[in-house]
Amino acid sequence: MTRVKICGITNLEDAMFAVEAGASALGFVFYEKSPRFISPLDAKKIIEKLPPFVEMVGLFVNVDANRVNSIMHECNLTLAQIHFFASDEFYEKLNCRYIKVVRAKSKEDILKFDGSYRLVDAFVESYGGEGKRVNESWFEGVDCSKIILAGGLNEQNVANMLKFGFYGVDVSSGVEKTKGKKDRIKVYNFIKEVSLWKNSTV
Repeated sequence: MTRVKICGITNLEDAMFAVEAGASALGFVFYEKSPRFISPLDAKKIIEKLPPFVEMVGLFVNVDANRVNSIMHECNLTLAQIHFFASDEFYEKLNCRYIKVVRAKSKEDILKFDGSYRLVDAFVESYGGEGKRVNESWFEGVDCSKIILAGGLNEQNVANMLKFGFYGVDVSSGVEKTKGKKDRIKVYNFIKEVSLWKNSTV
């Protein structure tokens, strides 16, 4: 079963609709330079009103481990998404579950952290959210069962990417009306495409 994460959540309405449409996870961006930035206080207010059994993911860029730990605890998040290169010492200081992000520039990059669950996104200077896709051919012959694919996905192309057997897919700009505001039809259709592909392979 391929999981779906809807990232860049900035309001309760979008969060609730994504969950109702079948999203497995929601992403909250704590990177102040992002147009999808949300404050920890606002994220907490949303999360408190959401139903159980949904992964709540905090996206972090260029902050120290104490800051990650503080926001994770304050907002009751369940997974930290580390969207930058960090040292082993950084990860040792985290007291929460986390997933590393590979910002791929080449096929060799997607093999980083091989054997571990990781999120693979296309490299962009702004740390994602620009709709840039990872080269499809890079995944040929690669075990993708522990990869969550991000970058440039939408309702038109996601089904074609699922043939590689990704653990999950992560979408933000591909289901937006404007930056930080989701389009309900796009969210619904995206999740539907993933579900239809899953059912067709059972």
